[in-house]
Amino acid sequence: MKEKMKEFRSHVLVMSLCVLIVTLISVALLSAQSARAQGYPTKPIELIHPYGPGTAMDIVSRLIADIAPKYLGQPMIVNTKPGASASIGAADLIASNPDGYKLLSMVHHYFASTIHTQKLPFNPNDLVPLANFVELMQAMAARADSPFKTLSDLLEYARKNPGRLTWSHGGRGITSHVIAMGIFNKEGVNTVDVPYKGGTVESLTALLGGHVDMASITSPFDDHVKAGKIRLLMVYADQRSPSFPNVPTIVELGYPGMFLPAYTGIYIHKNTPEPIKKILMDALKKVYDDPAFKKGIANLGVEPKWGGPDFINEQIKRSEAIAVPALKKLGMYLDK
Repeated sequence: MKEKMKEFRSHVLVMSLCVLIVTLISVALLSAQSARAQGYPTKPIELIHPYGPGTAMDIVSRLIADIAPKYLGQPMIVNTKPGASASIGAADLIASNPDGYKLLSMVHHYFASTIHTQKLPFNPNDLVPLANFVELMQAMAARADSPFKTLSDLLEYARKNPGRLTWSHGGRGITSHVIAMGIFNKEGVNTVDVPYKGGTVESLTALLGGHVDMASITSPFDDHVKAGKIRLLMVYADQRSPSFPNVPTIVELGYPGMFLPAYTGIYIHKNTPEPIKKILMDALKKVYDDPAFKKGIANLGVEPKWGGPDFINEQIKRSEAIAVPALKKLGMYLDK
């Protein structure tokens, strides 16, 4: 009995020592992180924009970068790295040192849809959200001088001319592509989609130049509508836009299951020390609340929408529940 008690006490002692060691290591790590955060930032911060120049995301990213030094005390520099539907920019951030000096501007549907259409050489879960800033407006558009005045006109042409209807978008796997493909698939029409790595700017330019019949785009496109150059056939939303009250929504036209919003925010490497993430989130909230930010997006065709990591992660889950089944029906889903 004495031997057993002695053995038990030894076991308890060993366990206690293990707990103490783990605690000391945890404290040391937290202290190291706090030390790294002290004085942060001490140099310029890079903000990667993974889509083409001139898009709403590009403008929002540059607006954030213009205002952020006011609250961080260091310049924020936008670095445009388009390609692979934003995966090139994502890969750049993931491969970087997780020290808080490199951020990524991204639409949340990259994680809900795009990553399921690509064989990625990295783990997208190494990216985590910090803050959401806006919700992009998305729409289906035709040239104002085209015969397509409604979605019905477009679908009728596609049925009578299989494989003749051409349309542009900002990259396979992004929301504007998946939504339009889902509609055409449901209607049983055969079309030709033309992807552009530069996003809305290039795909809209293709439409204006007469290179395609239709475009599935994200904001900004307001000026082209108001100038009478393009006509919106629908907006990808659950409510009509105050800017275009006469344009029907995707829900009204009978495709509620295809509605996928586009929330745009800032992401960071998941291994970035928590104190640095906290500094950045606090500063980004101040940027969002700054009157200069609200003024800067006023005529951009986007809706201000603040949200922290929990909000963005929830939106990713909701959109993924819609996007994944749609991708599987379209034959675009890739098993990892």
